[in-house]
Amino acid sequence: MNSLKVLELYSGIGGMHFALKESKIPGEIIVAADINTVANSVYRYNFPSCHLIGKNIQSLTANFIDKLEIDVILMSPPCQPFTRVGKKRDINDKRSDSLLSLIKILPQLKSLKMILLENVTGFEVSEARNLLIEELKNSFTFLEFILNPSQFGIPNSRERYYLLAKCCSSGFVEQPDKTLITDAKFLINYETKQQIIKDILEFSDDSDEYSKYLVPLDVLKKRIKVMDIVTKTSNRSCCFTKAYSRFTEGTGSVYCPHDESAIEQISEIKNICETEVNLKLLEGLRLRFFTPKEVSRLMCFPENFEFPKEITLRQKYKLLGNSINVFVVSKLISFMTKTA
Repeated sequence: MNSLKVLELYSGIGGMHFALKESKIPGEIIVAADINTVANSVYRYNFPSCHLIGKNIQSLTANFIDKLEIDVILMSPPCQPFTRVGKKRDINDKRSDSLLSLIKILPQLKSLKMILLENVTGFEVSEARNLLIEELKNSFTFLEFILNPSQFGIPNSRERYYLLAKCCSSGFVEQPDKTLITDAKFLINYETKQQIIKDILEFSDDSDEYSKYLVPLDVLKKRIKVMDIVTKTSNRSCCFTKAYSRFTEGTGSVYCPHDESAIEQISEIKNICETEVNLKLLEGLRLRFFTPKEVSRLMCFPENFEFPKEITLRQKYKLLGNSINVFVVSKLISFMTKTA
């Protein structure tokens, strides 16, 4: 296979770039583009030689993209228009404008052969998705997936929608009867990691670093009932969102250094009154937030991924919460580019 020329849109902190590298497919990111200045600083730190454009995707024209002679577009458009928190305003949400602009110019791109789009579940029933398929259907064949990293043995839940599109002249090596695929084993290159939480921990439980990430006692008193708690031997964790560490319900799991029996005790503690004894029990649990490095490992970013020193802890969680699972996307890239 000749080296593919790739355009990375909504590039964020470089998840798609890392996925391309992980896939081992010969290819190069010709241009990356994102409007988020903080994300761009992280991207440049990790890919200093890549041509990164700091501008709204809506400003990109068909003529500009055509001159790049790209083969592939990798993109993860803003998900808020398709979420409950974003009120599911779909194409009526201003944050969809750049995607709608892009949809209109995709059929005009002369060299484009493949597209991979990632978004939240719910995108598959959106008007934005329907408009995209309508524009692509005459020139591209496509498959849609809803996959979760947990299906690949990764101890994290991050169910996402993926669209793969290939120009009709090539098509997919494997073509199922239905277009929405939820079985990860359909992928020709399917493999699993079989990890547990212990495999991604950054430091030991008796480390000096541990206390820096402890959940504050006042937060425990108020929110322990809604916290999702995992231990070393857990083979799961909740999806980490951009609000992790600021809010405790539905934003990601917290870590307990004790064994599973401690989790059973937690259930009892959740239902008893606040007394000095119970507060001591809460403190003794030593519940802590996962570190950004641990979250990035759960999202399968490589060990050489780093944040610049000026990026704050809150910014790190927010950027990771907006990113992708690198391993899952790498398998989809491999599948999409496979030829007979």
